[in-house]
Amino acid sequence: MTTSRRKQSKPVFRTNVKNCFRRSAQALLLFVGIIAFMGAGDDAARFTNLGHRMMCVCGCSQILLECNHVGCSYSDHMRNELAASIERGDSDDLTLQGFVQKYGTTVIAAPASTGFGRVAWIMPFLALVVGITGTALLVRAWKNRPAQTTPSGVKPARGADLERFRDLAREETQE
Repeated sequence: MTTSRRKQSKPVFRTNVKNCFRRSAQALLLFVGIIAFMGAGDDAARFTNLGHRMMCVCGCSQILLECNHVGCSYSDHMRNELAASIERGDSDDLTLQGFVQKYGTTVIAAPASTGFGRVAWIMPFLALVVGITGTALLVRAWKNRPAQTTPSGVKPARGADLERFRDLAREETQE
């Protein structure tokens, strides 16, 4: 009975070697493909990246590559300048600095992370924390305030005292 099982099954060692060889060949092919196409579309990716980091200066308050004004001369001209800068091989920082010098700091979509720009990044979060803290303190103050008093100095009845007064009022009005 044990001999028939051995004859029916394939040798485990050969199957594992074939699978290992196949997986290695697939990994090598994938690696070669990645290396071959790594540089493909590099300029297009830089154009898209830089174009989304700049604003159109026509006054539409839109990202440069997403300006949808029909015949917007600013966005067309700025896109052409960006493409020319990338073709020249300028670095991203040099390209952005050139646009800032020509169009002003409003051309940059996100504030810088240095100097005053750092304050622009921190202030929204700081305002949120201050608002939440202030709200929590206000709710705590309302919760811990003393019981209300009437002008005569008598505290209003609550709980069991209130029910006792209601029962007394019912008895007096039903007679």
